Amino acid sequence: MKKQTAMNRDWIATARTLSEALPYLQRYDEAVVVIKFGGHAMGDDVAMESFARDIVLMQQVGVYPVIVHGGGPMINEMLAKLDIKSDFVKGKRVTDEATVKVVEMVLSGLVNKRIVQAINRQGGKAVGLSGKDANMMICDQTDPDLGFVGTPSEMNPAVLRQLFTAEMIPVVAPLGAGRNGETYNVNGDTAAGAIAAALKADRLLLLTDVAGVKDASGEVVTELTPDQIRALTTEGVIAGGMIPKTETALAAIEGGVRAVVILDGRAPNACLLELFTEHGAGSLIRQPR
Repeated sequence: MKKQTAMNRDWIATARTLSEALPYLQRYDEAVVVIKFGGHAMGDDVAMESFARDIVLMQQVGVYPVIVHGGGPMINEMLAKLDIKSDFVKGKRVTDEATVKVVEMVLSGLVNKRIVQAINRQGGKAVGLSGKDANMMICDQTDPDLGFVGTPSEMNPAVLRQLFTAEMIPVVAPLGAGRNGETYNVNGDTAAGAIAAALKADRLLLLTDVAGVKDASGEVVTELTPDQIRALTTEGVIAGGMIPKTETALAAIEGGVRAVVILDGRAPNACLLELFTEHGAGSLIRQPR
């Protein structure tokens, strides 16, 4: 009898959670949400399956999700297998002609299709593409010293809107087309921010391996304005790998994205918690209301 009572409590809690999600489901109906997927969750089969299920559920309740992924560890592994050595300038990899071919092979092939298959296995209809498809992301060279590394300069997101209409889930590899036929490797966060801005997305979710933006005492700040982000950066509180993520957030908001969330992709159901519960799951960055 005790076991039955405990099960009943679990069922009631589940029903309450679903009921409490209603206003959030209504809030995000037909909202565009761009998700940068990377870090720990991408290399773990169980986490990948959970992520894919969450994305399919998001689409099922009316959200238009777009997945933009990275793949640095997989690129490093393939370069090592092929014995292609990389030079580094100011801590950044020089992407020469041989390297960019491997980057494209790994990102558009191995990594992209793994995510596509994971979503399809959960009942979704995912389509893999890169920023080169339909000239979605035209790039200029970021720095001649870095070779084929690009910065998005012209965005054409029409193909993504067509996929929304067809009830497809776009999975985008962060590669861009140059103006003279080049292929450019683009930082995953940067690509996600540029795509979110081009779509005027409601949310850009940057999944990472930390809990969010922390203050000087090490506590996660659940909501910040762009001015507060700049102040924390000037004070040195935001440092290291968090700087490019917050820079992406600021650029996306300036480009028309309603809000950006930096959240821990290792947390189970992180995207669902952020969108459909009152708790949220990371640091929300938006203009003051």
